[in-house]
Order: sequence, then structure tokens, then C-alpha cells
Amino acid sequence: MAAVELSNAARSRGLKSRLAREPLAGWLSGYGLMAPAMILLCIGVLGPCLLLAFSSFWMNGTPLEPGHMTLAHYVRFFSNPFYLQLLIRSIVMSLVVTLAIVVLSFPIAYLIAMHGGRWRMTWIVIISLPFWTSYLLRIFAWKVILGFNGVVNSSLMAAGLISQPLDILLYNPFAVVLTLTHAWMPFVVLPIYVSLMKIPPELLEAATDLGDGPMRRFLRVTLPLALPGVASGALLVFIPTVGDYVTPMMVGGPKGTMIGTIIAAQFGPANNWPLGSAISVITMVAVGLAALLLHFAIFRIGRIAR
Repeated sequence: MAAVELSNAARSRGLKSRLAREPLAGWLSGYGLMAPAMILLCIGVLGPCLLLAFSSFWMNGTPLEPGHMTLAHYVRFFSNPFYLQLLIRSIVMSLVVTLAIVVLSFPIAYLIAMHGGRWRMTWIVIISLPFWTSYLLRIFAWKVILGFNGVVNSSLMAAGLISQPLDILLYNPFAVVLTLTHAWMPFVVLPIYVSLMKIPPELLEAATDLGDGPMRRFLRVTLPLALPGVASGALLVFIPTVGDYVTPMMVGGPKGTMIGTIIAAQFGPANNWPLGSAISVITMVAVGLAALLLHFAIFRIGRIAR
């Protein structure tokens, strides 16, 4: 009997020891699998951000005076109304682009997810077709479409609707918003589609059985469950479009200039890297705060809809 009790006690201690080691082993294996990605993230993202932040505080020296740390670049930014207005304009234009893409993408994603049937993958491939061409080519295409002698003006003149080409279609904020909306729409359609596909059909059937009509069922079930896809897609569009400089440079003109154009000029022709770094850091902080507000606003809208 004593031998059996000793055997059970030894087995119990061995089980406890194994259970105590398993969390540690799982923790180590999990972080071991994450280590390569984390190392690349630190090297490719965190490292440049730290260098950018350091450069923003650096004042280039002269042969008679060595370089030193300073806040002059930040003072210059906040003391110049042009920079602040440009940053606000960039954030507002990106918000408009994000809102336009979400409004246009949700019905497309909904139709594919709920009524696409066996043609779902075909529609997904069609939506992803813009990725098969260069981003610059897509911008040039819109420049040709909206140009003074472009497709739109030529068609309107051929139809007799206008007597001379319109010069309000290109080199303005409207052209930038339109081009960015077309270029970034797939980044929102796909996350919303994935969220809609994850909705169990039983929930929609239960809402119908409880007396909800199509609109009420959409507001109470479909929309709240699709909000993660809406939020992720909106952030995927909003964050990079604030700093976009290629599109404003190609189709925006002076009226459609965004903060990214100024940053690129500081690192390029102006050769003022510290000021460019300071503007970049301020832009990243402003975009981060705006992205958080956008994220909370989307989920707040979902709660109100319910």
C-alpha cells in the first residue's frame, strides 16, 4: 500500500513538474518563432524611426561651428502657418479619401460576400487587378483621363455639352482625392469582405426569426460584425495617404499639395534633412492621434447603429 502511495506521489510530482515546464517551453517557443519577424521589424522600422527622431533634433554644423542638438526645426514648423495648414489639409484630404473608399467599398464587399456565390473568387481577382499594374501608371492614367485634352473633356466636347475643355478637373484637391480613392480601394474591399464572410448565417437567420427586417438586421448584426474589417481597411488607407507625395505631385498641382510633398522636397532638392525629419516626426504623431480617433469613431458609430 505504501509503495502504491509513493508511486502516486511521484507520478503527481512528475505531472506538476511537467505542467510547470510546459508554459515556459510554450513561452520560449512562441517568442522563438516571433524572433525573426521582430528582428526584421526593429531593423527595418524601429531603427529608421529612431534615426529620424535623432536627425530632427540635429543642427548641421559649419566649418567654423560643429553641429549640435536643437529644437529649432520644431520651432520653425510650428511658427510657420504654411506647414500647419498643409498638415491639416493633408489629414482632411486623407479622411475624405478614407470615407469615400469605405462608402464605395462596403456595398461591393457585401455583394461579393453575401451574393457572390461561386463567382466570389472571380470578383476578388477583378478587384485586385489594379495591383497588377504600377502605381505610377495608374496615376498617369488618371492624368490622361482628367487632363485638358483628356478623355473626359474630349467626350464632353464631342457630346456638345461644353464648348471648351474644363480646366477644373486636374491639379486640384479633387483630382488627388479621386486618384487616391481609385488606387487604394482594394485595400478596404478585401478586409470588409473577410469580415463579412466570417459572419455565421445562423445569426442572420435568428435576427429574421425575431422579426428584424433587412435594414434592422443589417444595422444590428451585419454592420457591427463587419466593423473590424472597416476599421482595419480605413486605417490601411488613412495612414499612408497622409504622407503620399507622388499623387499630389502628379495630379494635385499647387492647390493639391500635401505634407508628403514638402517632406520629399526637404530630403531632395532642399537638402535639409533635419527639417524634413522634424516634419516627418510631427506628421507621424499627428497621423497616429488621428488614426486612434478614427478607430474609436468607427466603433462608436457601430454602437449607435445598434
